Amino acid sequence: MIDAGRLIGSHDVLLVTLDTLRYDVAQQALEAGMTPHLAGLLPSGRWELRHSPGNFTYAAHHAFFAGFLPTPAGPGPHPRLFAAEFKGSETTTPETCTFEEADIVAGLAARGYRTVCIGGVGFFNQQTALGSVLPGLFQESYWSPEFGVTDPQSTEHQVDKALGVIEMLAVEQRLFLFVNVSALHQPNCIFTPGAKSDTPATQGAALAYVDQHIPRLWLAMQRRAPVLAIVCSDHGTAYGEDGYHGHRLSHPVVWNVPYAEMVLPKLSESHP
Repeated sequence: MIDAGRLIGSHDVLLVTLDTLRYDVAQQALEAGMTPHLAGLLPSGRWELRHSPGNFTYAAHHAFFAGFLPTPAGPGPHPRLFAAEFKGSETTTPETCTFEEADIVAGLAARGYRTVCIGGVGFFNQQTALGSVLPGLFQESYWSPEFGVTDPQSTEHQVDKALGVIEMLAVEQRLFLFVNVSALHQPNCIFTPGAKSDTPATQGAALAYVDQHIPRLWLAMQRRAPVLAIVCSDHGTAYGEDGYHGHRLSHPVVWNVPYAEMVLPKLSESHP
């Protein structure tokens, strides 16, 4: 397990949620060579199978921000990277970074981090009271229609915005950057020419698109500081399995999610 308690203060923190991405789709795309950049990033060369604490975006992200990231699929208890302090926790260890605050966003802010949200799906759009709850946890929150699920260049736009934010920060300012990648959410058929409906194959094509553009984010983060990075899905979705469609339901294709955590070194200014 990564010693998150030791890294906070010296490392930036990056949390990227690949919204709605199924574990089986992610792993099949990796094995087919469709996601070479993500493959090079994963510590073991493959996605770790984990269980999401929520079966739709709002519930899952509330859990994530409280320190309950996806749980390893095997029997536990499993230590956590982050946790809000409460007595009797069986998953808080000496390596866990614990906060007095109720969520890790406020906890990192209290440690001197600038907290930034780059929204994606509707729960981050700040257009309604509900869509403002999760972004409201952060000191800075950004969303526009070009970051959303209907834009076929959404990941490019989200990364561009993130890079603009990073560029404006002083190097000594520690950063917690959260990015909710919307491209995997329906309608992901927009990434497959001629497709009229969403399928595991069209979600795989959307992931291949994300893979082309997300490396700019890693490089920008690594050029300013070493990074504690978490990349995962918040939940999967059903495409007709056992008669189920969508999410906000309990089925293995919904609760099984891909997960990776890693420590990325700071790159030199001369790195291409």
